[in-house]
Amino acid sequence: MSLYDQISESAFTAQVIRMAQVFKWRVAHFRPGMTKRGRWVTAMSGNIGFFDLVLIGKSRTIFAELKSAKGKLTEDQKEWIARARECPGVETYVWYPKDIEMIESILR
Repeated sequence: MSLYDQISESAFTAQVIRMAQVFKWRVAHFRPGMTKRGRWVTAMSGNIGFFDLVLIGKSRTIFAELKSAKGKLTEDQKEWIARARECPGVETYVWYPKDIEMIESILR
C-alpha cells in the first residue's frame, strides 16, 4: 500500500486547493453540510454530480473531479465530464492523489 492510497478525498482536495492558490488560481469548491437529520448533502440546484473544483487562471478554466485512490466516478459525474469535454477552451480532469506531480505541472 502506498502513501497515496491512505490520503482521503477531503485531504487531497485541501492539498489541491492550497496548491492552486499558491499558483494564483481562483478556486471554487462546494462543501457538503450536515442536515438536521444527520445526512451530508451539498446545497445546490440542478443536476447532481458537479465537479469538485472550478479553477480560473489568467486565461484558462479547469473543471476537476477529485477522487481518493479507490474512488470511482458516478454516472452523473461521467455525464458532467463528457459534456464539459465538448466545450472549447475548458480543461477537464479527474485527479487522484497519485497525480499530484502532474497536477502541479498543470497548475504552475
